[in-house]
Amino acid sequence: MKVAIIGTGYVGLPTGVGLAELGNNVVCIDKIEEKINSLKSGKVTIYEDGMEDLFQKNVASGRLQFTTSMAEGIKGADVVLIAVGTPPHPVTKEADMKYIHAAATELAQYLDGYTVVATKSTVPVGTGDDVEEIIRKTNPSADFDVVSLPEFLREGFAIHDFFNPDRIVIGANSQKARDVLLKLYKPFEGKTKFLLVNRKSSEAIKYASNAFLAMKIHYINEMADFCEKSGADVKEVAQGMGLDSRIGAKFLNPGPGYGGSCFPKDTNAMAQMGKKYGVHLSLIETTIEQNDLRKEKMGLRALEMVKNNPQARIAVLGLAFKGGTDDCRESPAMQILQEILKHNSNVCVFDPKAMSNAKAILGDKVSYANSALDACQNAELVVILTEWEEFRALDLVQLKKIMKSPNILDLRNMLDAQKAQDLGFAYSCIGKRG
Repeated sequence: MKVAIIGTGYVGLPTGVGLAELGNNVVCIDKIEEKINSLKSGKVTIYEDGMEDLFQKNVASGRLQFTTSMAEGIKGADVVLIAVGTPPHPVTKEADMKYIHAAATELAQYLDGYTVVATKSTVPVGTGDDVEEIIRKTNPSADFDVVSLPEFLREGFAIHDFFNPDRIVIGANSQKARDVLLKLYKPFEGKTKFLLVNRKSSEAIKYASNAFLAMKIHYINEMADFCEKSGADVKEVAQGMGLDSRIGAKFLNPGPGYGGSCFPKDTNAMAQMGKKYGVHLSLIETTIEQNDLRKEKMGLRALEMVKNNPQARIAVLGLAFKGGTDDCRESPAMQILQEILKHNSNVCVFDPKAMSNAKAILGDKVSYANSALDACQNAELVVILTEWEEFRALDLVQLKKIMKSPNILDLRNMLDAQKAQDLGFAYSCIGKRG
């Protein structure tokens, strides 16, 4: 099948690589000429574990192509996937639909023969109706169906998740459109669950899922705070909870708060949709408020550990919102770092993959290191903010030698607490009394 994908970000590009690997002819469309030129030259523009080799393989085979031309990309496509951004409105926090609407308006002009237009972006309930109306007004003779095809790709694991989906949700109001998408995803038959629902249900599933996972993260973070005060160990508590099949073990890792390009945006959008329909989504609203507050508290917690020297050198390890990606959007690490910088400007940072993206945000507010140990040289405090595996493997003996004062704040519970304390570190982590 020929598939056109509008948008080459953290959803569009991994999806394009995956669909090409399944044998489809994929054209990825983006208005940013610099990005398309990089992709055409064989340079992957985002970091995703496992994507580089599949990208190169499918570009070489000709199954994966790139263009800035909507006309060229759409021509002859069986399926068009809209995977553009839906950023939060700066004031209302609603999902901003201008890129979706613009894509629908432009693609409508080039539809040729029956085409399934699928929204892959996370969009508010009712967006499919809007996209359908836009296309019909722009091109009244077009033969098409609009469907909702939500993505469930975790950043850092997008390639793995594409080939190992928990479920494939198809929100279509016509059997013809369902049949086209079932053909597209036929390689997954017998390997995962297919859920065929109406378009609005599909749009709601994505938001409901992300909001629930955000609440689960916030819940275990509150339990971690309780454990620190009461003397319980949150790791053991989470393990005991996770053994209950009704709860499950996933998303029970305490930390500095959720972040990234999805959870903050989607919880805010869900809360706004609730208000639109007159439904008070109190759990979601509380989760948003307390998660924002948590990041402020984590920044102040770091400063508390060096309160006797307000300009102590602080090493920050991790800037991406989680390990496995270079994405710094709504990163808890960056937000905590900004809180630290309000009171201390003597900060050195390191991240294995996200340095370029972080520099675009931080500029000259911090110094940048070439390695984790380099960042920690002469530091009076090391703060671990992202769960990169290389931080788990830090040589604590060497770390002790190069630090000015042996203080560690491990907000991802990466290190062996007992070993750190035995070596003489003042070690603080999440959910366990120091």
